[in-house]
Amino acid sequence: MSKRDDLPFETTLQVRDTCLCLHLQRAARAAARRFDAALRPLGLTNGQFSLLMSLNRPDPASIGQLSALLAMDRTTLTANLKPLERRGLVGVSIDNIDKRTRRLVLLPAGQALLMAAVPIWRQTHTEFERLLVESAPNRLRADLRALS
Repeated sequence: MSKRDDLPFETTLQVRDTCLCLHLQRAARAAARRFDAALRPLGLTNGQFSLLMSLNRPDPASIGQLSALLAMDRTTLTANLKPLERRGLVGVSIDNIDKRTRRLVLLPAGQALLMAAVPIWRQTHTEFERLLVESAPNRLRADLRALS
C-alpha cells in the first residue's frame, strides 16, 4: 500500500490548472447546462437538438453517418434516438439497397420543433459567445475541431 504523500499535492494543482481534458469537460458541461436550460421549454436537451439538427439534410442519414458526425458510438446514438422516435420527431427505416442499414429522417413534427428551437439556440449561442471576451470564437472552434 502506498503512502498518501507519494504523489505530491503540487501535481494535483498542476493537473487542475493545465489539463486540457479537464478544462474541456468542465466547459462542455457548462455549455450543456446553459443550452439544456434554454431548450427545456420545448422539451429538448442540447443533445437532442444537435441530433435533430444533424438530421436536417436533403437525404436520410445512416446511423453510422450520424454516429461519426456526433462522435457517438452507435449504441448510445440508438438509445438517444428512441425518445425522439417515440415523440414522432424522427423516423427510422431500412435502407432500400443494404437491408442492414437503418436510415434516419426528420419527420414534420421534428422539423417544426427545430424551427421553434433555432431562435432559442441562436440567442443562447450569442450570449455564450459573449462570454469569450478575450478569445476569438472562430479560433476556438478551429482548435476544438483539430482536437476531434
